[in-house]
Amino acid sequence: MFSDAIQMLIEPTFSTIYMVVGSTIVSLLLGVPLGILLCVTSAGNLIPKPMLNNILGRVINILRSFPFIILMILAFPLSRWIVGTSIGTTAAIVPLSVAAAPFVARIIETALKEVNPELIQAAKAMCSSNMQIIFKAMIPEAYPSLVSGVTLTIINIIGYSAMSGAVGGGGLGDVAIRYGYQRFRVDIMIGAVFAIILMVELTQFLGDRIVGNIMKKRGLI
Repeated sequence: MFSDAIQMLIEPTFSTIYMVVGSTIVSLLLGVPLGILLCVTSAGNLIPKPMLNNILGRVINILRSFPFIILMILAFPLSRWIVGTSIGTTAAIVPLSVAAAPFVARIIETALKEVNPELIQAAKAMCSSNMQIIFKAMIPEAYPSLVSGVTLTIINIIGYSAMSGAVGGGGLGDVAIRYGYQRFRVDIMIGAVFAIILMVELTQFLGDRIVGNIMKKRGLI
């Protein structure tokens, strides 16, 4: 029975990894520009635009407030339009990305706002353009916080991917519900939970190692 459970979990595990990787890439592509825009348009920053900043902030807060299950159901038409279906692992990447992108945006904004203002002033004194200040001063300086934020994002997406199984998203969450819960296969339920925990622990370990290496190179630890 135990070997049978392992066999049943192999494909869903890879499906979950596929969902997480795809969603992470898309959410970063959407969230990073939004986070940079939120930071630089805030009061006292490079390009202060209070109205734009306020609108962006409110939209992101609204998206972040939606429970993921509801957001996934609302995103069914978008998934169907983009990938041609609203069920399956590929379709689940759409709502996962939509749910994670606002989270990424806030992480990027917070990390960039932690950059020492004196560094920005020094870059301005050297006649650097705003783009140069953002990409050659602020982002490199914020690397540790950015890596920690991306690590946290991936962990959240892993959790979201498990919930997506409840509404046809596939992966470990789907197997845990259909076989572990509905068919009373405790071994499959435990195996699915263990696989998810392992993914989270591995992600956190790698994120911490990368941050530690960055800090060590800077002589901070």
